[in-house]
Amino acid sequence: MVPSGSPILSILLILLLSPFMVSLPIQDRLLKCLPKYSESSFPFSTILYTQKNSSFISVLQSSAQNVRFTLSSVPKPEFILTPLQESHIQAVVICSRKLGIHLRVRSGGHDFEGLSYVSEIETPFIVVDLAKLRSISVDIEHNSAWVQVGATNGELYYRISEKSKTRGFPAGTCSSVCMGGQISGGGYGVMLRKYGLAADNVVDAHIIDVHGRLLDRKDMGEDLFWAIRGGAGGSFGIVTAWKVKLVPVPSAVTVFTVTKTLEQGATKLLYRWQQIVDQLDKDLFIRVQIQTANVSSQGKRTITTSYNAMFLGDANRLLQVMKHSFPELGLTRQDCIETNWINSTVYIAGFANNTPPEVFLQRTYPNREYFKAKSDYAKKPVSEKALEGLWEKLSEVESPLVVFTPYGGMMSQISESQTPFPHRKGTKFMILYYTGWLDAKENVAKHIDWTRMVYNYMTPYVSKNPREAYVNYRDLDLGMNNNSNASFVEASVFGTKYFKDNFYRLVHVKTKVDPDNFFRHEQSIPPLPLHMR
Repeated sequence: MVPSGSPILSILLILLLSPFMVSLPIQDRLLKCLPKYSESSFPFSTILYTQKNSSFISVLQSSAQNVRFTLSSVPKPEFILTPLQESHIQAVVICSRKLGIHLRVRSGGHDFEGLSYVSEIETPFIVVDLAKLRSISVDIEHNSAWVQVGATNGELYYRISEKSKTRGFPAGTCSSVCMGGQISGGGYGVMLRKYGLAADNVVDAHIIDVHGRLLDRKDMGEDLFWAIRGGAGGSFGIVTAWKVKLVPVPSAVTVFTVTKTLEQGATKLLYRWQQIVDQLDKDLFIRVQIQTANVSSQGKRTITTSYNAMFLGDANRLLQVMKHSFPELGLTRQDCIETNWINSTVYIAGFANNTPPEVFLQRTYPNREYFKAKSDYAKKPVSEKALEGLWEKLSEVESPLVVFTPYGGMMSQISESQTPFPHRKGTKFMILYYTGWLDAKENVAKHIDWTRMVYNYMTPYVSKNPREAYVNYRDLDLGMNNNSNASFVEASVFGTKYFKDNFYRLVHVKTKVDPDNFFRHEQSIPPLPLHMR
């Protein structure tokens, strides 16, 4: 007879109970685990959604911006967690590691390839949806703000404007993008030529690491702080908040949109824009949005080039700058809308003129569609002949969009290695190729093949060795990790396109903070293989 309290009895009980414990459904094991590692008494059952939950699909689709990745054929997560505080995230990181559940992190869901809420190669997986972490604290006295990663660009802009009409932040033009993914990949907007990227203006951050620890800049160290400001999300930990530096903006700023068609000399004008755009006044940002349009009731199509601009100054000074630097556009006082900074962000975001900035607080996403996109960086002007060839390509699909975004100014003055974002000096402009569609029955391959065809056509006219790309415009065509044992060699193919030589420093940071590659996805940064450490 085995005496009570004997170590042998304890071992026998463990052996007998182990099959029962292992056979518990993964959901039950997760719900048992989470409260153990959270400071919150809030019941996790109310913020953890399974596929059997009636709200599961609506929560999954709530911020899935590319509808292509919401179709029934696309793999779905086993769980979605919508944390209300950082301790919930700490718990899910620890428990996911313990239970072997793969984890994806979503702030705004704008990932072009859906990697924040889709996993093609690993199951089961959980999506940690940070949309409810959206507090913003603006400190005008110290020219800073703490912003949680679930807050949108628009919300941050609005909260800054509540406190001051002469402060702003140089983040993106799309008001519904959330601060998590935006800053993680760099984050550019209409003030990049004056103040650089959103990531260039971050002074502190909170991140939850692979051990579930909540760290600030001092705790995480400068290497990790460097990596998360442009090294893209999903590789190093879960950023929960950024401390950003506010920048001065004048009380009067000016916006305009001037559109020219092929019949109005669009090709020559765009060639001229390319020649001078990186040398313009730092206060002036002029991007060019290129689309097709019908010019007759018979359906005749043409190319339109829309010069969409924001100037940090009043209309009179803008007209002087344009007369000196870009008179070919023919800008007039009637084209100019003089306003304040917050209203300019509404205009640049694509809302109708005079739309009140409260539109940014609605957090609605009315323009979701199916899409595919790719990116490039141009170091020299694309010739008129090459542009004419591009116009032919644009005529082959219904709703193409190509955007030329200007660089120069402050972007040329910041070192390529200051943050992981390397596309700095020598870059004239960035190019986005985009095609979208609204009907699920559309020929998806036709649209995807079009973006690839245009991308291939542009090969001679863009950056080389490597052909650079913007990590916030994810593109799986550039390569991917094929399984959880991410290959350094495989990742270097896409990694050097996104980060150039900064990729290798990112790998060393990854090896230090997450050597077992817990935070991973199809294009995450891998750790060094064991034989190279």
